[in-house]
Amino acid sequence: MSRTRQPPLVTGISPNEGIPWTKVTIRGENLGTGPADLIGLTICGHNCLLTAEWMSASKIVCRVGQAKNDKGDIIVTTKSGGKGTSTVSFKLLRPEKIGILDQSAVWVDEMNYYDMRTDRNKGIPPLSLRPANPLGIEIEKGKFPQKDLEMLFPGMSADFTSENFSAAWYLIENHSNTSFEQLKMAVTHLKRQANKKSEGSLACVKGGLSTFFEAQDALSAIHQKLEADGTEKVEGSMTQKLENVLNRASNTADTLFQEVLGRKDKADSTRNALNVLQRFKFLFNLPLSIERNIQKGDYDVVINDYEKAKSLFGKTEVQVFKKYYAEVETRIEALRELLLDKLLETPSTLHDQKRYIRYLSDLHAPGDPAWQCIGAQHRWILQLMHSCQEGCVRDLKAWRYQTPHRVAFVEKLTKLVLSQLPNFWKLWISYVNGSLFSETAEKSGHIERSKNVRQRQNDFKKMIQEVMHCLVKLLRGALLPLSVTEGGGRQCRGWEVKAELSGQGLAHAIQTLRLTYESLTALEIPNDLLQTIQDLVLDLRVRCVVVTLQHTAEEVKRLAEKEDWVVDSEGLTSLPCHFERCVVHSLQSLREVLECKPGEASVFQQPKTQEEVCQLSINIMQVFICCLEQLSTKPDADVDTAHLSVDVSSPDLFGSIHEDFSLTSEQRLLIVLSNCCYLERHTFRNIAEHFEKHNFQGIEKITQVSMASLKELDQRLFENYIELKADPIVGSLEPGIYAGYFDWKDCLPPTGVRNYLKEALVNIIAVHAEVFTISKDLVPRVLSRVVEAVSEELSRLMQCVSSFSKNGALQARLEICTLRDTVAAHLTPESRSSFKQALEALPQLSSGADRKLLELLLSRVRSGVHLQLACFQAAPPPAVKTQVPSR
Repeated sequence: MSRTRQPPLVTGISPNEGIPWTKVTIRGENLGTGPADLIGLTICGHNCLLTAEWMSASKIVCRVGQAKNDKGDIIVTTKSGGKGTSTVSFKLLRPEKIGILDQSAVWVDEMNYYDMRTDRNKGIPPLSLRPANPLGIEIEKGKFPQKDLEMLFPGMSADFTSENFSAAWYLIENHSNTSFEQLKMAVTHLKRQANKKSEGSLACVKGGLSTFFEAQDALSAIHQKLEADGTEKVEGSMTQKLENVLNRASNTADTLFQEVLGRKDKADSTRNALNVLQRFKFLFNLPLSIERNIQKGDYDVVINDYEKAKSLFGKTEVQVFKKYYAEVETRIEALRELLLDKLLETPSTLHDQKRYIRYLSDLHAPGDPAWQCIGAQHRWILQLMHSCQEGCVRDLKAWRYQTPHRVAFVEKLTKLVLSQLPNFWKLWISYVNGSLFSETAEKSGHIERSKNVRQRQNDFKKMIQEVMHCLVKLLRGALLPLSVTEGGGRQCRGWEVKAELSGQGLAHAIQTLRLTYESLTALEIPNDLLQTIQDLVLDLRVRCVVVTLQHTAEEVKRLAEKEDWVVDSEGLTSLPCHFERCVVHSLQSLREVLECKPGEASVFQQPKTQEEVCQLSINIMQVFICCLEQLSTKPDADVDTAHLSVDVSSPDLFGSIHEDFSLTSEQRLLIVLSNCCYLERHTFRNIAEHFEKHNFQGIEKITQVSMASLKELDQRLFENYIELKADPIVGSLEPGIYAGYFDWKDCLPPTGVRNYLKEALVNIIAVHAEVFTISKDLVPRVLSRVVEAVSEELSRLMQCVSSFSKNGALQARLEICTLRDTVAAHLTPESRSSFKQALEALPQLSSGADRKLLELLLSRVRSGVHLQLACFQAAPPPAVKTQVPSR
């Protein structure tokens, strides 16, 4: 194992000598990185790891064990540094054994009394005779945890003097590593001890048998001597002499011990007198001592002295003692009043409140000081909340109703509640579990306080509810003044009712309230007491969504000002992207608001809210549609000059669009139509996906209504454009046909198409060029409608002719076929039907020569204007759209 630190080094130990089990402090360097890193500690060769307490890398505290050596080093071993060294040593002192008559300043343990006369234990209680090692072999303590042994031998004990002694437990604990041979020796030792115990009395008798005989002979001789004397010489009888000897011995013994016993009686008398004087001195000095300690703030000393005096003189009948004890009671009553005033003083810390309550409990103050403190704290919190509101309203008036000030008020008020309510709640919890009171007061007042807790549980619940309702009403008055009922007029007093908070401000307030709710929940306050906060958060979330969507609608309405009319290669301006980005940004700002935190309900759980949000979403779409309509109908003088970005694949064929060119109303219509197509195919669908991603309800309705409005606008603008472009072409057909008094009945043989048809084709080409320049995708749609209008008018004019000459019929067929073949790529069933009806109104070609002439003329017309007609040869390929979220 690689070592990453230097080996431990012990540089000091305090104290440096002592008896076994002395507590010492070891100091040094690299003494481990933590308790788990310390794996070894020996002092004088004894393992002290069991009592070691790692304090830091330079300090360890432990107790010295029963070491074999009188002096030795202190060796520390760690995982990170290995086995260390020591520059100091510890000296182990052996305690002296004290005899039964030896003087001592400390209490002597009689269990280890040592008889110096016989060097044997005699006259000692039976418990002192138990052997320290009953097996007679060396004890090797195992490393089995005590808890595991207790679980393995339930109800048993390893103490061999116990009734529940377990031999297996004793062997596991003391001889887990002892060999089998040693255990056999231990059994032999136990048998030998048992035999000695059973034969002890008999051996004693055998050993002293001669002594018994000698005593018997002596008693017999005394008896015979006494009988021989009889009663003749009373004064000189042996009995009288023996009595005199015994009396003299008694007197001599009394003389020897009279002085010692006298000194003992005198010492006892003196000691008793001093005790009585000390006892009275304590009472006489107690009033002054109480006064001084109160001034110092040493209330614990006062309480201890009072309890002592109460136990000594509380029931005394001595008048002097009664007088002084009454003075003590007067001072204690004043202390109770002082502590109660300090307890009810606000502001105060939870630590001081608990301390004063404990003091009053120990002094047996009347009433319930802890509950009085809870009530005072409740009133203080309510006062702070109203003061906070009044101060913020004054500041708000000075700043003329600035909206951010309301958000600052929310932060300030919630911060205030979070700074006060936790201590208030912890004070109640301490009141319930009894930790406010001392052990003495806990025992004396447990039953009464249990009744108070049950009675006041509902009262405290009402206090918390009142604080929560006050908090919610104050916040509601600032954030949602219109939602405050008539009874809550005080809460919204001073706030400008008409001033609406922005969505951003509401979102910030929601985040603050959520953090407040989480902090209060962490205190384990019941959820039903915090439900009012959840209700307020839900109302704020709904209001935030509504305000944000309304603000989005206002922003969308102003998007018309950002229209620069710069067209990209796909025929689009930046307006659709601006719109999508505006809506998406609005929804992203609501992401945190719409997300449901633990315990919160969905914003859309109420049908009324769903309908309101759906209508606001539809309104955003319709506002943008109205914005497009306004741009399409904007007068030419109000349109800024812009540069059109023309696709390189679509050259400006007729030079009608140049730089610094002011847009015409027709071009604006085309640009708006192109944007409408993109909105229908991409933007509205993307926005619907974002609505769905944010769990909006009624998305299908939003999409249907928005699409219907968009299609209605698209169709209306398209019809306006067709009217602007098709009507002039259609109107020029009839005058052009009959120009120069042309008559179908009397005309020259045809040599080509006439000018009216060429003019119509040029006008159609101009429309194609204009549309193609803006948007390739609109070309088929626009030209097909223009062709329909032209073909319908041409069919009507042909059907109105009463008769055709041969040349007239050939001329009409040539012009109709030329127009039909030229715009064949843009024919629709309606235009085909119109061309068919026009041809059917003409006389049929009777000869093959006429048909050949028609083919020749058609070929000649195509070859003459093939460059101009190239745009009609095939429909332009549809452009590939790629969505650009942002520009």
